[in-house]
Amino acid sequence: MNDDQVKGRAEQVKGKINEVAGKVTGNKSTELKGDAQQIAGRTQANYGDAKEDLKDNLRDDRDPV
Repeated sequence: MNDDQVKGRAEQVKGKINEVAGKVTGNKSTELKGDAQQIAGRTQANYGDAKEDLKDNLRDDRDPV
């Protein structure tokens, strides 16, 4: 697991907390901030996943079978 995966998933969790807090308190701004954080976190985590996949594929290509 790389930093982008960890940070992205942490951002998703923070976003979900903000989204729920915004819904409970009726604060639309906090709810939307949470939605945006979740999207940003998902994007960063997906980027990290892609980096890991690439690294794994490169490693597999170098290993003799």
